[in-house]
Amino acid sequence: MLFRQTILEGIADGSVTLAFRRWKRCGVRGGSRLRTPVGVVEIDGVEEYAADDVTPQDAASAGYASLDDLWKDLAPDGTLFRIALHLSGPDPRTELRERGDLDAEEIAEVRLALDRIDRASRRTPWTVDLLLLIQERPMTPAAVLAERLGRRTAALKSDVRRLKELGLTESLDVGYRLSARGETVARALAPTVKKGEIPGGRDTLNASG
Repeated sequence: MLFRQTILEGIADGSVTLAFRRWKRCGVRGGSRLRTPVGVVEIDGVEEYAADDVTPQDAASAGYASLDDLWKDLAPDGTLFRIALHLSGPDPRTELRERGDLDAEEIAEVRLALDRIDRASRRTPWTVDLLLLIQERPMTPAAVLAERLGRRTAALKSDVRRLKELGLTESLDVGYRLSARGETVARALAPTVKKGEIPGGRDTLNASG
């Protein structure tokens, strides 16, 4: 469930407490939580709703100036759902990203988490290599990183999201960078990787071009 930036700002300041969606099948349920750029949004309740029952106040509570504006923003087909929501707190990944003062035990825990991801993967271990590549090439388009690693762009983005879940990376308008936490982890793990190595021996971190 995605929100426009203006709606997110309203959720953050408490002025937006509703959302309306037309779906063939309901996409959220009461009690679920969504991570957004402004923090964690909690779904208080979901109900099917008749279009004639939507009031101008409902539209205002959903962040729209009028009912017409609301209808213009909805999909043309599907069941109408009225979703009550509120901002429940900050995204826990934000706090993780900002903490760069990790001790040896915390670094070991991150390494174990990366090892678990690698073991569950069907390919050569990749987590540390990708972390170090982003460290070396911040703000590099995902497509360029994917080409260097021999990955499809969509698959590379999925890989980066796995690192982001651990608070190690941040998404930028173009490409990524390591968070303070990621920088600390990368410095600690770099000696464990043979310099210039990338999975599959396809390229090197220090290669030109």
